[in-house]
Amino acid sequence: MTHGEVPTIHELLGERLSAVVVDPEVLHEDVFGFIEQLARVAPELALVVVSQAGSARDRVRGLHLGADDWIMKPCHPDEVAARIEAILRRARRATSRLMTTPAVSGELEIDLSRFQAYIGDTSLDFTRREFEVLRLLASAPGKVLTREEIYEQVWGYRMAHGDRSVDVFVRKVRQKLDKASPKWTYIHTHFGLGYRFEPAGR
Repeated sequence: MTHGEVPTIHELLGERLSAVVVDPEVLHEDVFGFIEQLARVAPELALVVVSQAGSARDRVRGLHLGADDWIMKPCHPDEVAARIEAILRRARRATSRLMTTPAVSGELEIDLSRFQAYIGDTSLDFTRREFEVLRLLASAPGKVLTREEIYEQVWGYRMAHGDRSVDVFVRKVRQKLDKASPKWTYIHTHFGLGYRFEPAGR
C-alpha cells in the first residue's frame, strides 16, 4: 500500500484493528456501501465516520447501516478518540454481561468471540448493530428492556423523541431469527414499553 492510498476492506481486515475512522471525502467509493459492507463482514470493528458534509438524513442512514458514530468536522482528534473508546467500552461491558448467561438459547447459539450468532451450523449474518441489540436482550433473559434502555446501551446516548431505530433493528433481528429458526420465538414485544428475550417453542 503506497502512502496516501486508501486501504480496501480486505486490507483492513488483515490489520487486526479494533476501530476504523472513515472520511467520505477521501474514500474512493460510496460511503454508505462501505459502511454496510464493513458492518457485515467485520461487525466486531468500531466504525466512526468523520465528515465535512452530511445532512441529518445522511447521518441517520449511516447509523442504520452499521456506523457506530458520525461526527461532523471541524472536530478535535481527542474527541474522535474518546468516542471510539466509548464505543469499545460499551462493547466490553455488554460482553461481560452476556458472559454470565448460557451461550445457547433454544436453537440459537451466540458466539461472542466472533460477534456471530448461529442456528445449527448456519450463521445469521448480523451487522454489528443488530448483533449488539440481540446481545443486549439476551443478556437479560425474561426481563423487559424499554426502547430507551436499549437505545442508550447500544447507541450510547439518549433516544430522541420519535426515533424508531430500536424497532427497526429488533425487526431485522427477528426476521433473521424467524427465517433460520421458525419453530422458536426469541424476542417478545411489550407494546408501548419495549422487548423481552425469552426463547419459546412454537
